[in-house]
Amino acid sequence: MKVSVGGPLKMIFRPWVEGLENVPAEGPAILASNHLSFSDSFFLPAVLDRKVTFIAKAEYFTTPGVKGRLTAAFFKGVGQLPVDRSGARGAGEAAIRSGIGVLERGELFGIYPEGTRSPDGRLYRGKPGGLARVALATGAPVIPVAMIDTEKIQPPGQVMPKIMRPGIRIGRPLDFSRYHGMEHDRFVLRAVTDEVMYEIMKLSGQEYVDIYATAAKRQIVEAAKADKEAEKAARAALAQAEREQAKKEKEKSGRSEP
Repeated sequence: MKVSVGGPLKMIFRPWVEGLENVPAEGPAILASNHLSFSDSFFLPAVLDRKVTFIAKAEYFTTPGVKGRLTAAFFKGVGQLPVDRSGARGAGEAAIRSGIGVLERGELFGIYPEGTRSPDGRLYRGKPGGLARVALATGAPVIPVAMIDTEKIQPPGQVMPKIMRPGIRIGRPLDFSRYHGMEHDRFVLRAVTDEVMYEIMKLSGQEYVDIYATAAKRQIVEAAKADKEAEKAARAALAQAEREQAKKEKEKSGRSEP
């Protein structure tokens, strides 16, 4: 996959990279990245010599039809792990178990602390469950990663990708061994997550928003729905006004006849 996918990606888009020396040549480590685009999970592994295992939503593996089978084959081929996100708690526990298993094999585990793609290019609050618990349970170092401009390559609704150079900044590993054995303390989990998000913010230069990206997406959907309803009401009011005006003009015309 590094040859068939990674090679063309690097040749066509020529991503620039800073901080490759911060990724260990061997041994377990967690790559904690911001999440701007579907392509993040391709560009980051493409620039590394080692395999990176991300967790992926189960729908990528279970969608029916030819396209679904090809998608499932691709994700299995690159070693991605399916996680059922239908139940928030179950999905979180599955992600944690998957991450621990990857790290226990001495491999690289990739995770997006925001939990979903940013809806507007800003950096959102990290979810404390997955990243922090995996880090404290395994003792693996956390390497903050910033994806730069990947959301501009193929914005939602655009079929053909834009050929441009995205960037990847890889920060220095963070050691959380001082919290060993405290992976069930919610205040510690929050502190670890916030520290990682702060490092990602410094690397990416993104504006930080202290709410979860999932909540932001709900707000965007609700705002769009409210705008649509307001537009519908405005059209209805205009149509009613036009009908009333036409009725008045008709009545006026009838009274003026001899």
